[in-house]
Amino acid sequence: MIEEERKEETTVQQVQDSTPKRPVLLMVLCILTFAGSGVNFISSLFIAVFFEPFLRFAEEIGKSFNLPGMDLLKNARPVFFVFSAAVYSTALAGAMMMWRLRRTGFHIYTISQILIIMAPMYFLHLPGPSVLDVILSGTFVILYSTNLKIMS
Repeated sequence: MIEEERKEETTVQQVQDSTPKRPVLLMVLCILTFAGSGVNFISSLFIAVFFEPFLRFAEEIGKSFNLPGMDLLKNARPVFFVFSAAVYSTALAGAMMMWRLRRTGFHIYTISQILIIMAPMYFLHLPGPSVLDVILSGTFVILYSTNLKIMS
């Protein structure tokens, strides 16, 4: 009886030892993605649902505080925010897969980041991507890619 329990413990320990550990960098990146993409998903969905009141509110805020770029929202349509919510939810799904050490999650996340960068150019008719978006997304994709070797 005792020998059987020891064999079971040994087998469980061997399985646990063979499972790759999630690196700290990957955990930090995933947590930051959960927070950032989660907030953007919720806010995009909220704006899409309450688009007209949001537009009026944004116009008032833009006038009161003289904020640059608020006039871009005049060109926006609810479909832009619906699309953004969908893309951010896809980025979240990719991060969840990477949290579980799934390589497919990296590819899903990367495609989502490309769409996030390109969406404003299509929907808001901007001449080019936001440099800040390119730098931030590119940094995350590069850092995530350093963990591909442990993902299956």
